[in-house]
Amino acid sequence: MNYCSHCGQPLISRIPEGDNRHRFVCDHCDRIHYQNPRIVAGTIPVWEGRILMCRRAIQPRHGYWTLPAGFMENGETTVEAARRETLEEALAGVRIEGLYTIMHVTHIDQVHMFFRASLLDGEFGAGEESLEVRLFAPDDLPWDEMAFPTVQESLSHFIEDSKKEAFPVRVTDIQRRLGQ
Repeated sequence: MNYCSHCGQPLISRIPEGDNRHRFVCDHCDRIHYQNPRIVAGTIPVWEGRILMCRRAIQPRHGYWTLPAGFMENGETTVEAARRETLEEALAGVRIEGLYTIMHVTHIDQVHMFFRASLLDGEFGAGEESLEVRLFAPDDLPWDEMAFPTVQESLSHFIEDSKKEAFPVRVTDIQRRLGQ
């Protein structure tokens, strides 16, 4: 940030009084501009034992497979965001069955949240951000073509937990991989 969004004056980076982190501060109007992690919300949509995945039509990771997910918007809940992203990317309506994974991706200031979900009617298609959308049996998931570590980890847990028919909420930290 270079300028205050409130008064337009230049910002400086310093630790405000009573704080413990550097923040962008406007010395003109005394505004502190906080920067916080962004939330990504999505689903693990299932239909008749198969998992719905989208091949990305956008960067990053164009052409790789992912679960339907995206950035939460102001004014919506995480459940609403997950449902909306599934509709936008996979043209699929879902019933949310519960929070499943929360993954902290601190090196890019994000938190990813995936919800277990069931397709409402088995209907789906490719939205604007998807090249194609497909149902995969658990044994046929495209592991070598997964877009993001959070998707891969969520699906790994989901496959194992499906065998036990128990789905605890899983909280994980995703570490940056070498070369990324």
